[in-house]
Amino acid sequence: MDLNEHINFICLDCKQGSKSGDTMEFNTSLLHGRTSKNDFGATQTPIYQVSAFAHDSAETLEKVFGNRAPGFSYSRIGNPTVDAFEKRMAALENGVGAVACSSGMAAVTMALLNILQAGDEVIAGAGLFGGTIDLFGDLAQFGITAKFADTVTAESVEALITDKTKAVFAELIGNPKLDVVDIKSVSEVCHKHGIPLIIDSTTATPYLIHPFEYGADIVVHSTSKYINGGGNSISGIIIDSGKFRFDSEKFPNFDSFRIFGKFAYIAKLRNGLWRNVGACVSPFNAYMNSVGIETLGLRMERICQNAKALAEFLQTKDGVTVNYPALGSSPYFPLVQSQFGGKGGGILTIRAGSKEKAFRLINSLKYALIATNIGDLRTLVIHPASTIYLHSDEKRREQAGVYDDTIRVSVGIEDINDLITDFDNAINA
Repeated sequence: MDLNEHINFICLDCKQGSKSGDTMEFNTSLLHGRTSKNDFGATQTPIYQVSAFAHDSAETLEKVFGNRAPGFSYSRIGNPTVDAFEKRMAALENGVGAVACSSGMAAVTMALLNILQAGDEVIAGAGLFGGTIDLFGDLAQFGITAKFADTVTAESVEALITDKTKAVFAELIGNPKLDVVDIKSVSEVCHKHGIPLIIDSTTATPYLIHPFEYGADIVVHSTSKYINGGGNSISGIIIDSGKFRFDSEKFPNFDSFRIFGKFAYIAKLRNGLWRNVGACVSPFNAYMNSVGIETLGLRMERICQNAKALAEFLQTKDGVTVNYPALGSSPYFPLVQSQFGGKGGGILTIRAGSKEKAFRLINSLKYALIATNIGDLRTLVIHPASTIYLHSDEKRREQAGVYDDTIRVSVGIEDINDLITDFDNAINA
């Protein structure tokens, strides 16, 4: 077996394959980007809800287990349903490969630990999701130091880089700070210093942007959110561009995987930490994500329209202030135009004046559900300071744009007039 075959078996090669060879637009690619191949012509890869896979001989299983032949042996290591989802996501983001995980936080953890080791430093934005901030606190116990920039810019990142810096991590659209990263300028600084840029694109989704086209090296999604769309499956995914080269001096832990070239990151992840920790996604959740992804474009189009219309309405109301990156009043408005084509995503935040007023507003809403998720079909609201930032101190909360009177709104696909009326009545109440 030659090296290319060996790489394909290990990395589950994810080249895009269309039926006609023509370039497809976004929604068409979600449906027809890959030709389904199965014995019965099913339009989705079935749910292979099994733990292990039988083989005709011990010799065959030996080859499959040792990555010397295609196939599956154990669902923690690989599963046909999960494999189909990984390939769809890699193709959607124009990456060389993807690894699905049991949750978005598992994906963030695996993406970082595949690179970092004791003594290393990572630079991150201060406005991260509360769970990710907590994770960096946990990593400190293993000798990994996180340095936080108030906002992730080329200037702030360069000021924090040392010879111990091994990665830069940023949420493309902060949740819930709603700050936007200029990927191109930040990636240029990272690459000048030989450091990979990891982008959490959960809140942007491939509908708004393909981060690899702007210089990102690795993309992470909490696929529980917009990718799934129905709020029914916890999962995450890591996608590699294949463009970053891990040199031996700065990244000695990649020495044995450097022979895989552009597949080095995925090969190391799949055959090391991810495999051994057991952070795999269930076949059922992978299937639900594959179903959900087919309507991503339609959902995001409606969600972005609704979010902007609701934000514009809230600007007219006394007693509240609204933050949404596609509003002309946002400092990120120009970047939203250039990176996202003017669309600002599906999240906005409201400041109500006090915690008590925020709770009253939340409790007065009729259609918005009080829940911690984002990216659902339904509009969801939450008070971040008392929930997802409960373990952060006041300084860390404020760096993340979270105050006692902050309400995060994940806008759904309801009719916009009903949403506006609902929020209007709640604010008046």
